[in-house]
Amino acid sequence: MTDEIDQRIYELVRRYDGVYLFKQKTLTPQIDIDTDLNFEREEAQALMDEFFNEFAVERSGFLIDTYYPDEPSLAQILNPFNKREVPVVPDFTLGMLIESAKAGRWLYE
Repeated sequence: MTDEIDQRIYELVRRYDGVYLFKQKTLTPQIDIDTDLNFEREEAQALMDEFFNEFAVERSGFLIDTYYPDEPSLAQILNPFNKREVPVVPDFTLGMLIESAKAGRWLYE
């Protein structure tokens, strides 16, 4: 059962990850959706919408903004007097999807 959930999630992620000319990426629970797969916010949101539906996972507590905070405006970037704080973005891994699918609800905040 556990391996089946893992494989179903990997198949779902591959549908969003595009096509490779040579070798397909090896997916593991440690793969980060943002940094390793380079998913844009819209891609990640579409993936998660399908994830919640396909695996009947309760989505309460999940906010895409947690993993993809808003980018600063050009005016904020160019203003030398504007103190910018670098947002701390938590991991957003395939393991999180696997564990939440097993639990039937989003386990992370």
